[in-house]
Amino acid sequence: GWQTSMKSGSLSYILPCNRLPVQLMSQVRVYTSNGQKKGLGSEDANRSTPEESQNKAGTGRQDTSSAGQKQSFRKDPIQVKVKAVLKKRDYGPKYTQNNFITGVRAINEFCLKSSDLDQLRKIKRRSPHDDTETFTVYLRSDVEAKSLEVWGSPEALARERKRRKEAEIKYRENLFRNQRLLKEYREFFGNTKPRSSAAAMFFKGPGKVVMVAICINGLNFFFKLLAWVYTGSASMFSEAIHSLADTCNQALLALGISQSARTPDPSHPYGFTNMRYIASLISGVGIFMMGAGLSWYHGIMGLLHPHPIESLLWAYCILAGSLVSEGATLLVAINEIRRSARAKGLSFYQYVVQSRDPSTNVVLLEDAAAVLSVAVAATCMGLTSLTGNPYYDSVGSLGVGTLLGTVSAFLIYTNTEALLGRSIQPEQLQRLTELLESDPVVRAIHDVKATDMGMSKVRFKAEVDFDGRVVTRSYLEKQDIEQLLQEIQQVKNLEELEAFMLKHGENIIDTLGAEVDRLEKDLKQRNPDVRHVDLEIL
Repeated sequence: GWQTSMKSGSLSYILPCNRLPVQLMSQVRVYTSNGQKKGLGSEDANRSTPEESQNKAGTGRQDTSSAGQKQSFRKDPIQVKVKAVLKKRDYGPKYTQNNFITGVRAINEFCLKSSDLDQLRKIKRRSPHDDTETFTVYLRSDVEAKSLEVWGSPEALARERKRRKEAEIKYRENLFRNQRLLKEYREFFGNTKPRSSAAAMFFKGPGKVVMVAICINGLNFFFKLLAWVYTGSASMFSEAIHSLADTCNQALLALGISQSARTPDPSHPYGFTNMRYIASLISGVGIFMMGAGLSWYHGIMGLLHPHPIESLLWAYCILAGSLVSEGATLLVAINEIRRSARAKGLSFYQYVVQSRDPSTNVVLLEDAAAVLSVAVAATCMGLTSLTGNPYYDSVGSLGVGTLLGTVSAFLIYTNTEALLGRSIQPEQLQRLTELLESDPVVRAIHDVKATDMGMSKVRFKAEVDFDGRVVTRSYLEKQDIEQLLQEIQQVKNLEELEAFMLKHGENIIDTLGAEVDRLEKDLKQRNPDVRHVDLEIL
C-alpha cells in the first residue's frame, strides 16, 4: 500500500477579498517508501494496479469536469494594477538641519566672522528677484556646528548674542541721531550751527505751534495771577488756573512730540508715533481735573460765600491782553491745521474731528476755549461791577469750568479713538482693494483691514487668494521651455521625478514671494501713507 502512487486532482479555492477573486491552483505531491517523488497528474502505467484503474474509471468524469473548470478559469487572466506612491517623509529636526541660511544671517545670528564661513560648504541659490544674481547660502547644520566650535558652548554663544544686541541698539540710536544732524547740516550749512534733532522739531509744524502756545500761556498765567491777587475775582482766578493748565498740558505735548521721533527698536517695531496721542489724552484729563475742577470749585465757593470785588480796571486790561495773545496763538494753530488738511485732501472739520494731528488739535481747542472763556469772564465781571452783585462773577467761573470740561471730554474721546486703532477713509480703502483685485495674479481677497496708526502711518492687512496658474505661467515665461522639456524626458524613475518637482516647486514659491513683494510696492505707491503691508497667502 505504501508503494501505491496517489494523485489528487486540481483543487480550486476562491479566497474572500474586497476587490477581486483570486484562484489558487495547488498540487499535491506524494512520496513513496522507496524515496520516489510523484507529482500531480503524473501517471506510471507500468505500476498501475487494478484498483487504480477502477479509481480512474470511477473518477474519469470528475477529472473531465475539473479540467473543464480549469480551462474556464484560465480564459480570463487576472490583471493587478499597482499605483506608485511616494514614501511619506518625516520632516523632523534631522530634515530641518538641511535648511539653508545666508552668509549675513549666519554672521549675525551665530556671531561668526566671514573667515569662519570660508571653510564651510557653499551652495548657489537662484534669487526670487529678477534684478538680483544668484547668491551663496550655507547649510544651517554646518553653521551651527561652526559656531559651537568657535564659542565652545551654547551658553557662551548666548552671552555673545546678548552683548551684540545691546551694541546694535546703541549703534542704531547713534546712527539715527547722526542722520538727523547731517540733515541739519545740509539745510543750514554755512549759515549757522546745526540744531539738535529734538530742537529741530519745534521750529516747524506742530512743534512750532506748541512752543508758541507754551510761551504765550506762561505769560498769561503770570499776569492773570497778579490780577487775581489784586482784585480777588473768582473769574480771574479761573482764568489764571486755565492758563496754568494750558501751559502744563502744552509742555506735556512738547514731550510727546520729542518722544514720538524715537527710532523703532525690537520692543516697539512700529515706532513711538502714538506718544503724541498719549500726551494729548493725558492733556485732556489734565484740563478736566485741573482747569474745570478748580474753576467749578472756586465758583461754587463764591456762590456759598460771596465777597465784594475790588477795582476791576487792571483785570480788564489783563483780560484784553490775554484775548490778543490767545487769539494770536489760535490763528497760528488754525493756519497749521488748514495747511495739513489741504495736503491730506480733507476739510478743516474732518481733520480736527479725526484728530490727524493731536498736538495741534489740543492747542487749537485750548486756545479757542481760552478766547471764549475770556469773553465769558469779562462779561460776568462787567455785570458784577455794574450791579454790585458778586454772584455774576461766580457764575462766570462756573461757565469757564463747563467750557473747559467740554473741551477735555472732546480731547479724551478723539485721542482714545485714535489709540484704539480706527480704519482709514472708505474711499482710500476702496482704492487699495481695487488695486489688488485688478491684478491678474490675485483670484480673490478676504478680510481686508487698513488701520490708521497715527501721524500719516497706515497698516494694511489682507488675506489674498493667489491664482496658482498665473504664478506658474509667470515662472515658465522666464524659463527655457526646450530645456525644461528635455529635463522632463530624462525623468525615468520616482527619485528623478521627485527631484524635478522639488526643484521647480521651490522656484515657483520664490516667484510667488516676488509677486507678493511687487503687490506691496504697488500698494505703497498708490497710497504713500501705507507704511506696513501684511499679505497673508490663502
